[in-house]
Amino acid sequence: MSKKFLALALSCVMALSLLAGCGGDSSATTAAAGGDPDATQAAGGDSGSQGGGSVYWLNFKPESDEVLQNIAQMYTEKTGVEVKVVTAASGTYSQQLNAEMDKSNPPTLFVIGNQAGVKDWKDYALDLNGTAIANELNTDAYNLYDESGKLVSIGYCYESYGIIVNPDLVEKAGHKMDEITNFDGLKAVVEDIHARAGELGFDAFSACDMDPSSSWRFTGHMANLEYYYEQEGSVWTECPPTITGAYMENFKNLYDLCINNSTVAPTELATGGHDAQNEFITGKAAFYVNGSWEYSAVAEAVPNATMIPYYCGVAGEEKAGLNCGTENCWAINSKASAEDQQATMDFMVWCVTDPEASRLLVDSFGVMPYKQAAESTNSFLAAADEYTANGCYVMNWATNFQPNVDDYRASLVAALNQYNADQSDANWEQVRTAFVDGWAVQYQNANN
Repeated sequence: MSKKFLALALSCVMALSLLAGCGGDSSATTAAAGGDPDATQAAGGDSGSQGGGSVYWLNFKPESDEVLQNIAQMYTEKTGVEVKVVTAASGTYSQQLNAEMDKSNPPTLFVIGNQAGVKDWKDYALDLNGTAIANELNTDAYNLYDESGKLVSIGYCYESYGIIVNPDLVEKAGHKMDEITNFDGLKAVVEDIHARAGELGFDAFSACDMDPSSSWRFTGHMANLEYYYEQEGSVWTECPPTITGAYMENFKNLYDLCINNSTVAPTELATGGHDAQNEFITGKAAFYVNGSWEYSAVAEAVPNATMIPYYCGVAGEEKAGLNCGTENCWAINSKASAEDQQATMDFMVWCVTDPEASRLLVDSFGVMPYKQAAESTNSFLAAADEYTANGCYVMNWATNFQPNVDDYRASLVAALNQYNADQSDANWEQVRTAFVDGWAVQYQNANN
């Protein structure tokens, strides 16, 4: 990953470091907060075993569970410190975090990844300003603060999302990748592949399921194209109370293209059960809506896989790049014991400084914004770098501002399922209502 991408792409997502719309106390434990220089020496993790603490990481990334279990075992074998990793199922992190925090032994390490999370969990977050882990960062672009300046959580990886493509299948269908520079080009290639799917032996898009394991790709990620363009070149620094839906037709352009040119009929998307990743890996589809975290899963089977932007018919989108940002931000539980906080801090520092550990994590996460972490080998992030180097704009993760995110997305899923079953104008109006009016409703609910 080049320094140019780090400099340029991160500058385009600075809004993520400004999600400080909520107040809160900044209680911190001195040992873990860096007040004692001797207490934060733990680059190798050895000091963690001295205090008798342990680590419980509630993991946000299901696709990284196997790697994290190995990391936990490595650290325990090295230091004697117990590390437990529990992974929330896709789409259930908020519910599981609430449940785990009510238990007698709650997580010591958890995720606060957006504005809603800052508001909900700031009182449970240790102030990370000046800590050993904060001092290892090579950028603060992915840090989340509250209005008092408390560093609530820090990014442990950043990502890109868009449309993953198998160029070999595109060429097998008689097209070239350089035909796809805007929505018209994408539409022509996609519709041709879908029309000839029986002849070609593969379709255009892999499944676009609306069950919880998949719907976030559309209600969270693809929805970002509307929010990004609605910002009109000035990134949001706090959640707006309303949105206009000015680019809903552009969202509809791409969404319709995906669901109507796929391996699975739109009427079958509500229940889910289709494996979009496997369809892409096994060559049943040329396009796959997802992000850079999928690289390790698809690279062996599709070594030439790359990623293209959300082309959707916006003027000038030939200069669009990928969506770059993160919801993966570490927080330390301020309610945990001082020993567990210190053990957690030591473990975090080891994760980003130990060559073997950081190599494993970077290979799974894609890239980690820390000075001593291993270099990225993720070609999807390299694609983001290339777009930026060619003067394309980066689409920041404005979707992180979705208010009352779980309820908001649930309403979108319900409306999209109704539309998928019957693509009438009236049903699309219900999608628009959930998208636009639902934003105002959930903003009021979240800020009542």
